[in-house]
Amino acid sequence: MQWARHRRAPWFLGAMSFAESSFFPIPPDVMLAPMSMAAPRRAMFYALITTLTSVAGGLFGYLIGAFAFDLIEPWLRDSRYWASYETAQQWFGDWGFWAIFVAGFSPIPYKVFTIAAGAISMALLPFTLASIIGRGARFFLVAGLMAWGGEKMEATLHRYIDRLGWATVLLVVIGAAAWKMTRGA
Repeated sequence: MQWARHRRAPWFLGAMSFAESSFFPIPPDVMLAPMSMAAPRRAMFYALITTLTSVAGGLFGYLIGAFAFDLIEPWLRDSRYWASYETAQQWFGDWGFWAIFVAGFSPIPYKVFTIAAGAISMALLPFTLASIIGRGARFFLVAGLMAWGGEKMEATLHRYIDRLGWATVLLVVIGAAAWKMTRGA
C-alpha cells in the first residue's frame, strides 16, 4: 500500500507486473487496485502500464521456458507450481492460443503459462496477441471496477476473485468448444 502512494508508484507497478509474469509470486493487482481507487482518472493509464509490462514480463517468461527450462525444472518440480505447470501444458495441448488468453483470468499464475509456452515453443505472435488481450482485459477490468466502485468494490472483488477467474475460464472453454464444433460441422 505504501508503494501505491509513492510518487514513483507507476514505475513500481510496472516492475511488479513485469516480474510477476515471469518469476515473482505477487500479482500486480495489489498495487493496481489501490492506485486506481486513489486516482480514478488515471486508472486506465495504470491498467495500460500493467498490461504492457506484464506482456513484456510474459515474453521474458517465454524465454526462460525456451532457453532455461532445464535449469529451472528441478526447482519447479519441488515448488507448489508443478501441478499448475502440468495443467498449463494440458491446456496448451487442448486449446493452444486460448490457453494464454484464459491465463489472464485464471487463478493459475500467469508465469506458469509463460514458461510453459516457451518450453513447448508456442508460436510467438499468437502468444503475444493472446497475452495482450487476456492480460489487458483483466487489468482494465480491475482498474475500471476499482475506479468506479472504490473500497466496496475492492472488498467484493477480493472476496470473489477466484470464483470470477474460474467462471471466466469456464466461459472461454465453453465458447472455444462451441467454436470448434461449429467449424467441424
